[in-house]
Amino acid sequence: MPRAWRRGKPPISGWVQEQTEIVEDSLRKIPDTERLAAGIASLASITDPEQPYTRRPFTEFFQKGRQWLQGEMEAAGLKVRLDAAGNLVGWQAGRETLPPLMIGSHTDTVAGGGRFDGVIGIIGGVEVVRCFNEVGINLRHPLEGVEFLAEEPTDFGVSTVGSRGMVGALSPELLDKTNEQRPPLSEALTELGGCPEKVPNEVRQRGDIAAYLEMHIEQGPILDQEGIPLAAVTGIAGIRRFTVTIAGEPNHAGTTPMELRRDALVVASRFVIESELIFRSEEDSVGTVGYLQISPNMANVVPGLAELIVEMRSIDPGIIARIDERLRQKAAEIAEERGIPIRMDPLTDASPVQADPRLIEITTQACRQTDPRALVLPSGAGHDATQVGTIAPIGMIFVPSRSGISHNPAEWTDSEDIALGVQALARALVLADETF
Repeated sequence: MPRAWRRGKPPISGWVQEQTEIVEDSLRKIPDTERLAAGIASLASITDPEQPYTRRPFTEFFQKGRQWLQGEMEAAGLKVRLDAAGNLVGWQAGRETLPPLMIGSHTDTVAGGGRFDGVIGIIGGVEVVRCFNEVGINLRHPLEGVEFLAEEPTDFGVSTVGSRGMVGALSPELLDKTNEQRPPLSEALTELGGCPEKVPNEVRQRGDIAAYLEMHIEQGPILDQEGIPLAAVTGIAGIRRFTVTIAGEPNHAGTTPMELRRDALVVASRFVIESELIFRSEEDSVGTVGYLQISPNMANVVPGLAELIVEMRSIDPGIIARIDERLRQKAAEIAEERGIPIRMDPLTDASPVQADPRLIEITTQACRQTDPRALVLPSGAGHDATQVGTIAPIGMIFVPSRSGISHNPAEWTDSEDIALGVQALARALVLADETF
C-alpha cells in the first residue's frame, strides 16, 4: 500500500463537536439489519448464471436488477425516474426548498465480480431513506438517491457513464465509442431507456447538489487488517486510461523464420513487462494492463495486431503525468528496436478528487460516533463520486473488505459492518443537512 494512502487523523473542528444529538435516539434504530441483509442477498441472486455475481451494464441481468431496485426505492417512499444519462433517480422532498442531498452508488459489476461493490451503497442508501421515514427524521433538504449507470468499465472502454452524463462529461466522442460486438454507446443507452440527445439538457450545474455522500466497501486491506469497521474518506485517486495498438504482420507460423517475424504479441508482451517495471518504480501509484486482444488469435498464425488498455492511478496528478510520459518513451524505444509501430491513444482521464473538508469532518464525526476507532483513509479505487465531485462537495464512508479482495466472487463484507456503515451514513446526512 503506497505510503500516501495510509490513514490520517485530521482534527475535528468545534462546530462539528457542538452539533446537538436531538435525533441520536432515532439514529440508533438505523438500520433494520435483517432487511438490509435480505436486500443485498436479493440483488446478489440476480446474476448471470454463467458467471457468479455478474451484472454487466446493458445486459438483461442488469435490467432485472434495476427493476427490483426500482421497486425497493418506491417502497421506501422515493419518486423514481430514469434520467437522460440512464441513471435511476429517486427523490423525496425536504422541509425546505433547497438543493438536494444526494446519496448513491451502482449495481453493475465487472465480469465475475462480487456481491458488495457498489451494491451496499445504493441498498444502504435506500435503507436510510426508509428508516428516516419510519423513525420520523425529516431533513431540511430534499433527499435524492441515485443508482448510477455503468460505474465499471464497459465494453465500450468507458466507465462512470451515468455520473459522467449527470455532470456534463459524457462527450459525443464517448457516446460514439463502439467495439466489434456492440453498437455505439449512444445506441445501447437508448435501448436501456436513456436519451443521449437530451443528456446536455439535463446536466447538473454547480450548486444543483448541496452535497453528495456515498458508502462503499474499501476494496483494500487496511480496515480488515486493523480490525476496524469504518473509515471516512479524504479523496479519490485519479485514473488515466489509454489504448495501445501494435500493428505487426500476420503470417504463417510454420514457414516464417523467427528473424523475419513481425509478431505483435511479442511486442505487446515486452511493453506489458516494461510497464510493470515503471509502475513498480513509482511510489504512491499503481498501474495495470488489464485488457489484451490479439488478431487473428489462431494457434498457427503469427499475431499481426495487438490491442491493450493500460491504466494508472494515483492521488497525485503529477505522478500520473510522469508515468504517462515514461510509458510513451518506453513504447517509442520498443517500436524502434523491433521495427513495429506502437500507437497510444487517450481513452479516459479522471483527475484525483479531494473530499470536501466539511464532509471529511462530518463523515469522520459520523463514523466515530458509530465506532470511536474509525480511521480516515484515501480511496485507491474510482467511484461515481469522482465525477459528482466536479460540481458538488463529496464525502465517502468505507466499510471493510475481507482480505482486501474485490472484483472477485470471494468479495465479502460482514453484515454487521455494513449495518454500521449505514448508521454512519445516516448520521452524516443529518449533520450535512444542518451544514449545507
